[in-house]
Amino acid sequence: MKKYSILATAIFAALSSAPLYAAQISGKVVDSKNQPISGAKIHLHGKKQTVLSDRFGKFTINTDADSQLHISKNNYIDERIDITSDQGNVLVSLKPSSVESIVVYASALHKNNLEMASPVTVLSGDELKKQAKPTLGETLKGQPGINASYFGPVSSSPIIRGLDGPRVKITQNGLDSSDASRIGPDHATSNESLSAEQIEVLRGPATLLYGSGAIGGVVNVVDNRIPTDIIESPTGAVGYSFDTVSNTNTYAALFETGKDGFNFHFDGVVRNGKDYDTPEYPSHEEHSDHDEHEAHEEHGEHDEHEEHEELLKSVPNTFIDSQQVNFGTSYVNDHLTLGFSFGRIDTDYGIPAHSHAGHDHDHEEHEHEGHEEDEHESHEDEGHNEESVFARVKQDRWQALFNYALHNDYIENINVKAGFTDYQHSEIEGGTVGTTFKNKTSELRTSLEHKLAGWHGIIGYHFSDSDYEAQGAEAFTPATETTSHALYVLEEKKFGDFTLELGARIEDYKLSSVITEEAHEEHDEHEHEDEHEEHGEKRLLAYELNQTNMSYSIGGVYDYAEGQNIAVNLSHSERSPLTAELLSNGTHIATSTYELGLGYHLEEGEIHFEPENIDQEVSTNFDISFRKFTGEFGYTLNFFYNDVENYYYQENTGLIYSSEHGIEEADHEHEGALPVYRFKSQNAELYGFELDTHYKLNEENTVKLFADSITAKLKDSSYLPRIPSNKIGVKYEYALENLVADVTVTHYASQNKITAYESKTDGYTLVDFSMQYDFDIAGNDVMAYFNIDNLTDELGFVHTSVIKEQAPLPGRNFKLGFRAFF
Repeated sequence: MKKYSILATAIFAALSSAPLYAAQISGKVVDSKNQPISGAKIHLHGKKQTVLSDRFGKFTINTDADSQLHISKNNYIDERIDITSDQGNVLVSLKPSSVESIVVYASALHKNNLEMASPVTVLSGDELKKQAKPTLGETLKGQPGINASYFGPVSSSPIIRGLDGPRVKITQNGLDSSDASRIGPDHATSNESLSAEQIEVLRGPATLLYGSGAIGGVVNVVDNRIPTDIIESPTGAVGYSFDTVSNTNTYAALFETGKDGFNFHFDGVVRNGKDYDTPEYPSHEEHSDHDEHEAHEEHGEHDEHEEHEELLKSVPNTFIDSQQVNFGTSYVNDHLTLGFSFGRIDTDYGIPAHSHAGHDHDHEEHEHEGHEEDEHESHEDEGHNEESVFARVKQDRWQALFNYALHNDYIENINVKAGFTDYQHSEIEGGTVGTTFKNKTSELRTSLEHKLAGWHGIIGYHFSDSDYEAQGAEAFTPATETTSHALYVLEEKKFGDFTLELGARIEDYKLSSVITEEAHEEHDEHEHEDEHEEHGEKRLLAYELNQTNMSYSIGGVYDYAEGQNIAVNLSHSERSPLTAELLSNGTHIATSTYELGLGYHLEEGEIHFEPENIDQEVSTNFDISFRKFTGEFGYTLNFFYNDVENYYYQENTGLIYSSEHGIEEADHEHEGALPVYRFKSQNAELYGFELDTHYKLNEENTVKLFADSITAKLKDSSYLPRIPSNKIGVKYEYALENLVADVTVTHYASQNKITAYESKTDGYTLVDFSMQYDFDIAGNDVMAYFNIDNLTDELGFVHTSVIKEQAPLPGRNFKLGFRAFF
């Protein structure tokens, strides 16, 4: 209680010391030709809210002290202007940017993507709505350096520079999404792209602010579910789209209103789709991934009998039936922002390539409380096949925000974010719940933004507690509670044209669980506490992992010429293993594998729990970026090198598992036997580049070129599994008044950098076309759009997918939609 009393006293003192008077600053935002710019964001440094310039470029904003205005607008270079409280009027001139410039909320220091020391990509506005897909992975995969895990289009997570799963932190407004997407690729992320204002991807370690789970990067989904600006009148939008490749109907709505500083927000998305179509491909329904790898290991071609396999034109069991709603409210004044939100997700989606061959399921034995209604619901009414296996995801998410701008000489503002998420993922077969994964997460992040001796930065505290459990026949990970406490600091200072950035984080990490293990005589004196033995064959072992993770970074941005800079960042990050990496022991049906975590060892087919030497994964990452963002030609070129000690990865052991015979050599043949994968740790290195260029031919025509390359291998020179293919693409865009059209051609190279039991993947080329037209109906803005994805109906297989042979990419898709704003 003492520490909370001290915090409360400090906050009260800060609030009571703040000035009570306010002055009003008026201004106008214009371009280089002195024409007004509407919709520019004007943010008073140290405060949470912003105002927008009107159609004449004019704005007014309240201030009570000398400060700084931050003015930003997409496709213009940001301006920062020092002001005094009695200044009165300001004139702001923005220069056009050849590379899109957007403020990155995840940066914590109000930076845009062209000012950050580490590389970042931001997808927002019409471009985001146009590219929005049911999953984050599919939405983002066209960006340089970003790929998707692809377990079908309804379960696809982002891969950043070859890193995915536990190494990529997915957040909603800076707080963990808290789903189960890191447990396995069949678990979809719980974020909806259509309800987002922008999606930010921070490449490279972002562990300083977001914890050890961000050792590979952060994907932050920004929405306005807690309004942070004063809303003075009702506004909203409605949208609809239809995709022919899966007969998917998507409906979206947004409504916001406010009065006297009190705001209300609502948004919702409904999506219903069937199995998606593809070009013809051979059915692999009767073959496991392991069988396919062995069949192709020597020949790299289909066996003769495969030529007679059934050809499919769609991927079975890839439907989606999803509803999501978010409600939020806030109170905003010159100093205070206080808000609360609630979000609900209710989604059913098919799990492709899901087979229960060789596994007996006594569902009655594994029934548990809270699922009786699920087990008795009629799926035929929802269009689900009774024999299909699908996931039912339910998530309730509460978030709270407190921000107070002090505006004194040292402490600029106090910010507190808190969240609680109740997540449940059930796998349902034949109308019966087989396995349910649950995750309840509490999170608190509090920070103080300050200025001191020319340094601008934040110091903060971050708490997270995750209570995870899996119940049912296919629960391959035990119930686990994971708790972390962390202190962090991030500071920057300008030295002429050079900005120096320093950061550090110390994190106390604790994982606790109870392990079920076979009782063997040689382990009677196991160092972990025995709770009890069941029937003399199994026993429960209390297990706890305590580690301290240290992360720190140094970076800088040098503006060596107008509109050009070089950014360099060097970081050291440490990560502890998550439950799936450490304690997996069982059949993972979705991936058709038997999985063993780092804590288990195999000896002559017997599994022993021996987690005595679990070392942290340690990453040393170097980034250098070259940027040009003025004039008709602009570019961003990133090079990176990531040296990782004790890199956690899954290795195919060459063994197989069956319920009748356990684990044995693969030369035995048993129907339904699964390959055994185990997590290992070994030193690794990942390196490559990302390129994004823009050339404006004239006012109507723009050409963009993008590319990326990644090499990921162990220090013994063998490659890591499922390395993303290199890609290169070109985009031509035509804009004339209210019409915008573009054509994008992206080539994914073949991938022959493979590990044992892995087959190469042929390259493929995707051609996409889109067109949008803006018009007015009864005074309301309307945008109609028409897209053709995979115009040439190319057959493509994704190398990063664990079910690549069973789930090729969708075929030609026509998408028609509109959005109306009021």
